[in-house]
Amino acid sequence: MTDVFLVAGVRTPFLKAGTGFADQTPLTLSAPVLQAMAEQSRPDLIIWGQVIPSLSLSNIAREAALDAGLDPTIPAYSTQLACSTSMMGAIQASGLVGRGGIDLALVGGVEQMSRSPIALDEKVSARLAAMAARDPVGTMRAFSELTPSDFALPKKGWANRISGRSMGDHMEETAKLLRIARTEQDKIALASHWNAARAWETGAFDALVVPFNGHSRDAMVRADTSAERLASLKPVFDPEAGTLTAGNSSPLTDGAAGMWVASRAGLERLGPDAVAVRLVDFELGALDFRTDGMLMAPAYAIPRLLDRNGLRFDDIGIWEIHEAFAAQVLANIAVATNDKARTRHAPGIGDLGPFPRERLNPWGGSLALGHPFAATGARIISQAAHQLAQLPSGTRAVVSICADGGQGTVMLLEAV
Repeated sequence: MTDVFLVAGVRTPFLKAGTGFADQTPLTLSAPVLQAMAEQSRPDLIIWGQVIPSLSLSNIAREAALDAGLDPTIPAYSTQLACSTSMMGAIQASGLVGRGGIDLALVGGVEQMSRSPIALDEKVSARLAAMAARDPVGTMRAFSELTPSDFALPKKGWANRISGRSMGDHMEETAKLLRIARTEQDKIALASHWNAARAWETGAFDALVVPFNGHSRDAMVRADTSAERLASLKPVFDPEAGTLTAGNSSPLTDGAAGMWVASRAGLERLGPDAVAVRLVDFELGALDFRTDGMLMAPAYAIPRLLDRNGLRFDDIGIWEIHEAFAAQVLANIAVATNDKARTRHAPGIGDLGPFPRERLNPWGGSLALGHPFAATGARIISQAAHQLAQLPSGTRAVVSICADGGQGTVMLLEAV
């Protein structure tokens, strides 16, 4: 079996939606990442994703690569799995490298949440299309008569189509069910900001972030935040009895990130300075979010991954768990470490021991850094690769991302 290596790439700074990248498009935001990585080596394949679709783009991977000036003979295709998009792209690439002449794949994603497209309602679109075929002049008149209700506007927190509820609404429900305390959520948020601030101060992100559009640092990291400040924030999704706030929920973010997936031959092409880890194994998770919680798939995928590899929680040196919400991190840990609770979707697994919270997201997570949906996977994997590079060979990391639709992806990585 071909060894597969995940190699750290680069990303733009992550900025709050509606601020410094508001004038960019998904294509222009992708360009600095693709260009910087193409300078390192020519990829054999590009896999790029975007969760919130651009109505004018049919294959953002190909169009972003061409707009960035990359070699037009490089194949490129798009992928999408909600917040797991670029991590799923890496998993897809892991099955391709070492085959079909592909030894080096450039994988990543972009989210431009400042410019989320506004579309026409499906029924209105169908009516106008039918009218255009019969009466072009009448179609123009019909456009002038459209009302706000005819437009499909972005919904709060990007609601799930089936439930009609946002991720925050679903997570608020799960937090209540599992009794995830507000104080514990704020502790996760505080650690995320402090860890991210320390990582920036020590230069940990210097090799990971490429300046763009006058910005060189993540804009949402708050080194001066405190437990008191977080405690003062009001609940967002349930103002009366909720615990999820703007402080313990990830912000809407603009940004792009990339990484490499390589065979051993591909790794050699990246040169001696490449920061690489070995992909040991991965697990895909899916559950019925109507009964098990929208963002809870990793709670069962993680134990299955560990059990298959004969590992316990304490055998993992670094835990990189995506912070969509602090409550989601705590809820997944609570279920994953509960022998009885996890049997619902991870039966037959023995005691995995306690979870080492001190190894969680040592350079901060999405609560502090931001969460451009399709870019988060590449950001987290690149971050984990740099962390493992500072530790002895054989040290392991688990990377976990929850996703809309009751899905999730988990990886087991190893320092080389």
